[in-house]
Parts: sequence; C-alpha cells; structure tokens
Amino acid sequence: MKFRTLKYFLIIWTSCSSSYAQDNSQNLREAMVKEIEDMVMETREYIGKEKLDRRVIEAVRTVPRHEFVPDMYRPYAYLNRPLPIGEGQTISQPYIVALMSDLAEINKNSKVLEVGTGSGYQAAILGELVGHVYTIEIIDALAEKAQRVLFGLGYENITVRSGDGYNGWQEHAPFDAIIVTAAPEEVPTPLIEQLKPGGKLVIPVGPQSRTQYLRVLTKDRAGNVDVKEILPVGFVPLTRD
Repeated sequence: MKFRTLKYFLIIWTSCSSSYAQDNSQNLREAMVKEIEDMVMETREYIGKEKLDRRVIEAVRTVPRHEFVPDMYRPYAYLNRPLPIGEGQTISQPYIVALMSDLAEINKNSKVLEVGTGSGYQAAILGELVGHVYTIEIIDALAEKAQRVLFGLGYENITVRSGDGYNGWQEHAPFDAIIVTAAPEEVPTPLIEQLKPGGKLVIPVGPQSRTQYLRVLTKDRAGNVDVKEILPVGFVPLTRD
C-alpha cells in the first residue's frame, strides 16, 4: 500500500452516517468497529496482522465515545476520525486508539501508564482491558474534564493526574506498558526506564514538520531496547512545562 492511500484512510471515514442519537449509539459503534476492522486489513502490511485482539475490539464496542467529545461534535463521535476537544487538542482516531491498545499487548493484570490523557477516551479503552491505568495530562482543564467523564462512567481503575508526562510517573513505576498519545521528536528516556522487562512503549515520534512514525519499543531483561516502526501517523506535539 502506498502512503498516499494510507493517509487517505487515516483521515477520511465515509461508511457511517454522521447523524448522532443517544438511542442509536450502539449501532453507530458497531459501524465504527466494522470500519476499524476494515482498516486493519487495509494496513496489514504495515502492522503485520489482519485482525486486532478480540478484547480490544470489544472495548471499542463498549466505550461510549460520544461522552468524550464536546457537544457540538457529538453528531460525528462515531466517525473513524480525530475530532477537536478544545485547547488545541484532539481525540484520536478510533482506529489508532484500537491499534495502539493492541500493540501494547496488555492483559487484565497489567498496569499501564498513558501520557496525554486528552479527552480520556484512550484511558477508557485501556480501563476495559487492564488492572489499572495511570494517565497524565499537561493541560489542567482537559485533565479535570477527563476525570469527571471517567468518574461519571464508573471507571474506578483509572487515576488521572495533571502534570508533565515527559518524565513518566515514577511513583507507580514500573509499568507493563506505556502509551503516549502525542508526538515527541525523540523518545523520552524516563519512559523507557519506567518499563518493566518485557514491557512495551507505544509512541508516535517525529517533528510536526515531517512524517511521524508510530513505534513500539520493547525492553528486555538486560535493559536493551528493540524498536519497531509500525506506520506513518499524525499526532499533536508532546508539550512540556
């Protein structure tokens, strides 16, 4: 697949009705899940698989994405595309959220760090999959809103903190997996240090002015790190205090 074709699929979603209604959200989620599964097939040469973990798909099917977007964007909540959430940030494309969750190779006993809470949607997906999620958001207003939404939805296994996630969350390290939802130009060393042996860091890397790539870093018991480049992506920059 050429990158031009991949870029088209990463931005445009045309299979689902843009109309939103509360009583129709489950049907819209089903259509979104189908679109994600189709995109997995379209990008299989990049990601090395033709389907995602069943638990990840069920999490996407379960989490009400419309709860994580501003009211004005609720009609578009189940389109497979990023949406603005205020403060110059976006809620990530559902395909990317599902893919990153799958690449982390987590289970119900995992302890996961998320850097970049944003709307809280990725944290909610992880909350369906693991024992506990620790998530950090540098923008206070977004952290507070995400915490309210997650609490309102009953996620008791997600801890939200307002702060700079570049240095991770040493108090709760080491982590079975770390997911970063904004792109630094280089991989932060503290995040690698806070991974358990065998743990995975899923992170987009690259400057805004050039192509970014989603990478998976795996640390072995000796502390060595294997880096796998997955596919080109476009994320907001990882900001710091």
